[in-house]
Amino acid sequence: MFVPHAERHVLRHVAIHLLVPLFLGTGMALAYLGGFHQPSPHGVRVDVVGTTNGAKVLAQSLQEEVGDALDVRTVATADEARDRIEHREIAAALASSPDTATLLYSDAASATTSSSVLAVFQAVSEKQGVRLQTENVVPVAAEGDPSGQSMFFYVVGLTVGAYAAGIAIGAAGAGLRIRTRVGLAVVASGVLSLLVTLVAGPVYGALPDHVGQIGLVSWLYTAGIVLFGVGLHPFLGRLTTPTMVGLFVMLNFTSAGGVYAPDLQPGFFGALHAFWNGAALNELGRNLVYFPGLGVGRDVLTLVLWLVAGAGLVAAAGLTERRRRGAEHAADRSEDSVEEELEEVVVAG
Repeated sequence: MFVPHAERHVLRHVAIHLLVPLFLGTGMALAYLGGFHQPSPHGVRVDVVGTTNGAKVLAQSLQEEVGDALDVRTVATADEARDRIEHREIAAALASSPDTATLLYSDAASATTSSSVLAVFQAVSEKQGVRLQTENVVPVAAEGDPSGQSMFFYVVGLTVGAYAAGIAIGAAGAGLRIRTRVGLAVVASGVLSLLVTLVAGPVYGALPDHVGQIGLVSWLYTAGIVLFGVGLHPFLGRLTTPTMVGLFVMLNFTSAGGVYAPDLQPGFFGALHAFWNGAALNELGRNLVYFPGLGVGRDVLTLVLWLVAGAGLVAAAGLTERRRRGAEHAADRSEDSVEEELEEVVVAG
C-alpha cells in the first residue's frame, strides 16, 4: 500500500517518540518485577540466645533446617540480643525454653524482613511442637508510620519532583548560562525539599521525629538529582528523561530498602543498596527516627558524593557547551521541541 511521503515522515516521527514510553514500560517491569516479585530471605542474620551446648545444637539444627535463608549464630543473653537488634546488627533472635520460644525482632528495621523471619520460625516451631511468642524490640510509630514505609514514600515524592525539575531546567533553560541553571537547581531543590518535608512532617506526621534534620539532608539528595538532570541534558537531549527515570526510579526505588530490605531481594539490588542515593536517604531517615544510637555519617557521605558527581557532570556539560557551540545555539532551540520534551517529563512522572 502506497503511503505518501508526508505521512511516512509523520509515522517515523511517531515511532521515534514511542521509543521512550516503550523503554519506560519495559524498564519499569524489569526493575520492579525483578526487585519485588519474589522476595525471599537469603543470609538474614539471626541469633539463638544461649552459650550452652543445647543452644549451639539448636542453632546448628535451625541452620540445617532453613538453609541459606538465615545465617544463624549464638548470643550470650537476651539483653545482648536486644542490643544487637537495636544496633541493626541482627534481624532477630530466638530465646527458647523447653515449652516455649520467644522471637525478638524489630519491625522498625524492616517490617517485611521481620515477617519473613517470623514465618520461618513459626514453621520450625510448629514442626517441633513448641509455642512461639514474639517481642518487638523496636516497633514502628503507631501513628503516622504504622507500616514503617513512610520514609520510603517521602523519598519517592522527593525523587519524582527532583528528576522532573532537573529535566525542566535542562530543557527549558538550555539557553541560560550554566551558572544560572545551577542556581535554579539549588533553589528548586531547596523549595522542593521544604514542601515535601512539610507534607510528610507537619501535615501527615509521617516523619515521627527529627523532621528538621531529615529535611536538611533531603536537600542534598534532591540537589544531587536535579544537577544530574541539568548536567545530562546537554549530552543526551531528549534521552535525558528515560535516563533519569532509569537511574532514579527504576534502579533507585527498587534498591532503596523501603519495600523490601536488600537481604530479601536478588543480589543485584542488594549491591545497589550499598551505594545508591535513595537507599542512603531512606536508611538515614530510618536510623534518625528509630535507631538514634546509630551514626548516619556514611549515608550523608553517600549523598554528598552523589551531589559532587552531579556537580561534576554539570561542569563537564558547561565545558562541552562552550567548545561545541556558542550560547546563541542553545537559545535557537524551537519552542516546539522544548514543549515536547517537557511533556515527556509529565508522562514519565
